[in-house]
Amino acid sequence: MTKIEFLLQQTRLNEKGVQNTLALLDEGATIPFISRYRKERTGGLDEVEIGLIRDTSKLYQDIIARQKFILETVAEQGKLNDLLREKIETCFDTQKLEDIYLPYKKKKVTKGEKARKAGLEPLAKLIMSQRGGDPYQMAERYIKGEIYDEEEALQGARDIMAEWMNENGALRDRLRDFYRRKALVIGKVVKGKETEGQVYKDYFDFSEPLYRIASHRFLAVSRAEKEGVIKLKIDVPSEDVWAIMERFFVKSKDDCGQQVLKACKESYSRMLSSSIETEVYNEAKEKADKDALKIFNENLRQLLLASPVGSKRTLAIDPGFRTGCKVVVLDEKGDLLNNTTIFPHPPQNEKSAAQSKIAQLAEAYKVEVVAIGDGTAGRETEAFIKTIRFKNDLEVYIVREDGASIYSASPIARKEFPQFDVTVRGAVSIGRRLMDPLAELVKIEPKSLGVGSYQHEVNATLLKTSLDDVVVSCVNSVGVDINTASPYLLQYISGLGPALAENIVKFRSEKGFFKSREDLRAVPRMGDKAFEQSAGFLRVREGSHPLDNSAVHPERYDLVNKMASQLKLEVKELIANDSALKQLKKEDFPQVDSFTFEDIISELKKPGRDPRQTAKVFEFDHRLKTIGDVVVGMQVPGIITNVTAFGAFVNLGIKENGLIHKSQMGDNYVEDPSTVVRLHQHVNVLVTELDVTRKRVGLRLLK
Repeated sequence: MTKIEFLLQQTRLNEKGVQNTLALLDEGATIPFISRYRKERTGGLDEVEIGLIRDTSKLYQDIIARQKFILETVAEQGKLNDLLREKIETCFDTQKLEDIYLPYKKKKVTKGEKARKAGLEPLAKLIMSQRGGDPYQMAERYIKGEIYDEEEALQGARDIMAEWMNENGALRDRLRDFYRRKALVIGKVVKGKETEGQVYKDYFDFSEPLYRIASHRFLAVSRAEKEGVIKLKIDVPSEDVWAIMERFFVKSKDDCGQQVLKACKESYSRMLSSSIETEVYNEAKEKADKDALKIFNENLRQLLLASPVGSKRTLAIDPGFRTGCKVVVLDEKGDLLNNTTIFPHPPQNEKSAAQSKIAQLAEAYKVEVVAIGDGTAGRETEAFIKTIRFKNDLEVYIVREDGASIYSASPIARKEFPQFDVTVRGAVSIGRRLMDPLAELVKIEPKSLGVGSYQHEVNATLLKTSLDDVVVSCVNSVGVDINTASPYLLQYISGLGPALAENIVKFRSEKGFFKSREDLRAVPRMGDKAFEQSAGFLRVREGSHPLDNSAVHPERYDLVNKMASQLKLEVKELIANDSALKQLKKEDFPQVDSFTFEDIISELKKPGRDPRQTAKVFEFDHRLKTIGDVVVGMQVPGIITNVTAFGAFVNLGIKENGLIHKSQMGDNYVEDPSTVVRLHQHVNVLVTELDVTRKRVGLRLLK
């Protein structure tokens, strides 16, 4: 099977689009560039579809490499014939390929191998043929060496037959199918772990069909097992398995048939049960991982594309009780202007001094907004700030802290603020997150941003690749100001990477601001390919060319010039000119495809527009400070902090998040909560359940 045939079979996408996408990827084009600027070649494939082609292409290469390894291994054993070669080379199902390889796989000395060395393979073949006769009489001929009696000879023959059964690809296929349909996932609490594992109480005596278990529950029981709270197994009735194996191998009811039946049971209990259980467990785990990744990806996308307040002078606070609240003031670019510590809370209770200090900073630096971390003492600090009388009205925002401590201790933070400790860096990060979440959050490893409930249960490599793709997608969808962006943000731009990003920042500091996209060509190591891939995603505000602050790629500037000339306008007069743009017709520009024409018109209408909405101030219910203040029947505001497969968690302004189960999201059945709510969304909820002991608050979404 060729790569194209494999990709078409696996992706179900258009052949021309797949072929052209592969060619573009092979040429070094990135996913954001292909999806945005090569639609005419892909037929308009989006980033997800292009990513699928990339990943499926890698899978094909992995299978080809595995086939080659298996062929070489079998050939070294002198067992490769034309029929087996064809069987291996035409198999593109990874599981079946391993079934083919299993009989030739190098393994430890097994019972079956010992029996073969003792000369018992002919006896095993004779019994397995089930052509009649007394097995004990057959076994007499093999009593020699280390075989002392007939029973030992028959046991050795069964050991050999059991291995044959274990290596039978058709049987393994049948058992996998049986497990998928009939297996139960069973969890039992480990004795003595009842108190310690209260968070997993729902799984202390758990049983659910494997085919029906939701991905989030599967990951939850996997975590509970990993933490030693429950014992987990995948179980099927042994009698049903033996019946399947009997139909496969037992051809008669005579004594030989009984020996074969015994071998079936031994094969299953010693080899097949654990092997098939592991396979279907891994299969279910892979499915759960993929389902979880979809949720993590969407949560991360919403987190990165959260509403910014923009370039405003910001006073940011990393709240605390005993150690005080670390306060920083940032200018419009996010540069640190001042830092101090206040102690408005117990045990110091220096409230008056703290009020005076904050008011002085706000006036001296013309502060416009206040950012407060949502961790320990966050609500108390918010209430304290609102007691201060500022000369100008200041907007006060609660900012999500996830990952701030990781950033503050990172090499990036030490490089940015070598003279300050982690507390100052953490407060700076909180302030910058409010100003521009995307620019700040790219400095933190995505998995540290709290985008899912079961991140540590998902395949780490898969998680990193998937979340990194989301970061790249978000950065390129927003675009980056080349004259203000940090190297940590620039490195995610299509075609750049860390080295070129550093070169751009160094060039900017030495030569001054870029006046046009063309100036980029002077940056060391900025070749034609890197320029082609990156230019459309980089913005030059108030530059020498009006299109440099848009998503129109430089390769299309000539086309826009022709559009403007047709209307007897300058390019700058065409931008944001709806009436003029409506006069342009695709048929007048045969040199360009429909996708590109529509994209250019759309961009010219709103050039360089940030796709993110502007941040809005939010206030929690003043009655809620702890879970003890929550009462069933309350209607309160909240902020969505996490969206899962089973519902959404809501920050109510207390330590514990409430949960809106998907059954409580509306009058109609909700399959996917992400279709109803999104991260950071401001919602109104009704408290429907309260379990103070287990720290759980059940909510219903109100319209």
